[in-house]
Amino acid sequence: MDDCVGLFHVKTSQNLTMNAQKLAFHANMQELLLSAGGAGFRLKGGDMAITSAVPLVQSGLVIESISPVSGQVVSIEAAHDRSSGLAAAARAAAAFPAWSARSATDRADNLLDIAVQLEQRRDAFISAMTEEIGTPIEWAESNVRFASEILRHTASYADDVNHVERIESAPNIESKAVRVPCGVCLGIAPWNAPLVLGFRAIAMPLLCGNTVLLKGSEFAPRTFRLIAEVLDASHLPADVAAVVQTRAEDSEEIVEALISSPVVQRVNFTGSTRVGRRVAELCAKHLKRPLLELGGQSTMVVLDDADIDLAADMALKGAFRNQGQICMSTERLIVSHSVADALIERIEAGRRTLVLGDPRKPETDIGPVISLAAAERLSGMISDAVSKGAKLVGGGKLREAYVEPTLLDDVETDMRIYNEEVFGPILSITRVANDLEAITVANDSEYGLACSVFSQNIERAEKLAAQVQSGICHINRSTVNDSPHAPFGGVKSSGYGRFGGRWAIHEFTELRWVTRAVETETTNQRKWEETL
Repeated sequence: MDDCVGLFHVKTSQNLTMNAQKLAFHANMQELLLSAGGAGFRLKGGDMAITSAVPLVQSGLVIESISPVSGQVVSIEAAHDRSSGLAAAARAAAAFPAWSARSATDRADNLLDIAVQLEQRRDAFISAMTEEIGTPIEWAESNVRFASEILRHTASYADDVNHVERIESAPNIESKAVRVPCGVCLGIAPWNAPLVLGFRAIAMPLLCGNTVLLKGSEFAPRTFRLIAEVLDASHLPADVAAVVQTRAEDSEEIVEALISSPVVQRVNFTGSTRVGRRVAELCAKHLKRPLLELGGQSTMVVLDDADIDLAADMALKGAFRNQGQICMSTERLIVSHSVADALIERIEAGRRTLVLGDPRKPETDIGPVISLAAAERLSGMISDAVSKGAKLVGGGKLREAYVEPTLLDDVETDMRIYNEEVFGPILSITRVANDLEAITVANDSEYGLACSVFSQNIERAEKLAAQVQSGICHINRSTVNDSPHAPFGGVKSSGYGRFGGRWAIHEFTELRWVTRAVETETTNQRKWEETL
């Protein structure tokens, strides 16, 4: 890591002035927000009316985002308190009848407009993401592009939203199943892919006729404020969609209040299994159905007849993109003994070419992880593995929030890294003797989001893949794959429910059974006779 020393060098004078810079920035931002009359307000007929998706500042609360790149405050944004969060939910409920009465085709047109507004703010989103969460430009660009695809492809399901299923019934009875909107949907999105996961949380709910609240991450407040601006700039009616931002210390109280609110009918959450369990508990308490996409610890299985060059390339992309901070990042590589050395040699050669540095520079492959605390946790996992017999093939060093892409061999069951979700740029390798052992090790995990199997014998790969416990499985492809048309979600501690395609319609609608009596000639004759 000697080639990165310059990147991590922080001058003493810079350290001494950091607090002063932070205070000055805070004062300037507060003055701008207050002089603007309060973000989130529009004038209607001379009266002050809260109609914007942009968070309010009337609470007097702000969120400060400290960049993992520089360690300095890069964003100060307005935050909701409990009362303003509940007020946003009440306004969304008031907007629901008119919005749900619109045709699905009209609502699809709104999604397309949101996509246009998103694309027009591409540069602002890229700047916000690289500074706030330290993601390389490539991942930020990918977020803009794929979030737009989600909006556009979700819009294509307008006809599916209106699908009516006829049900066999008794004579003279018409029976059918229809799907209807639920009401207010709360979406809770994380920081690591804020555009993809943020717009995914609200796109299908909106198409289905629901109004939405999007709870953003305190790690990326500027990014989520920009999402609110996108919603405001689109042709959505007032209060149909709003972004709720909270300080970290207020988040649990406000989320609990929103889930408890009688107007909130559905909840979707993407994030850690620990927090997901708490969301599930709250939803159960109030009899509300959640969609939970939680921790991953995704597994890649490489059999002895695999294309080793392809497997190595996919392992690099799956493990280290966005510093391994993707729910479906490849964290565990299970490989046949006979090809392990050759595969590891190729992965290590590729790992050494990755550029660790400032994520705002286009040549950078690996930026910092989200925080110093995250870097220290990853360092502890590496140390634990090595102390228990794992071989450090390459990487493993860290400086501040920058963690070298790391390759560990001979990882066994007594190591933390074998059992815990990593969520960082570390790929651990476990060698196996045969397919049965590969399946056993792959399923020896609390999680079950994504997996991939590599073999040139497709029948063999599919047979093995069918026995791996995961919600998603790819053959001869990276674990990091997504499609707006595919059912996306996990099993076990990776959650339940599915985003994506027509399957997401089921998550954000209520299923109703509707019947009516059908008049027949006999019925009409009887009515005529009764009039005589």
